[in-house]
Amino acid sequence: MVTTKKETKTVAPVKAARPKQAATAKSEVIRKKFTGIVLSDKMTKTIVVKVEIVKIHPKYHKRFVISRKYKVHDEREQFKTGDSVIFVSCRPMSKDKKWRVLYQ
Repeated sequence: MVTTKKETKTVAPVKAARPKQAATAKSEVIRKKFTGIVLSDKMTKTIVVKVEIVKIHPKYHKRFVISRKYKVHDEREQFKTGDSVIFVSCRPMSKDKKWRVLYQ
């Protein structure tokens, strides 16, 4: 009795051709943008900003306010307590500080 091995061919999957982007095109970074009120400016180049968001309960349809505090980098130390600021996300500058102020 003679045994023979069957030959099997493995076919590599065909990859779809991707359109090539121009080498000079810059990729845009998506940044989160918030508006809030400064609570504290006691730290050097850092302010604490309170952002309030109004949400609606899914079942009872009642509106309620959620507030959150962010530590924001203020390079010029321009903003004081009570000022309204706009800030965006950036690279982490410290453990808690991942936001920077937009100056206008």
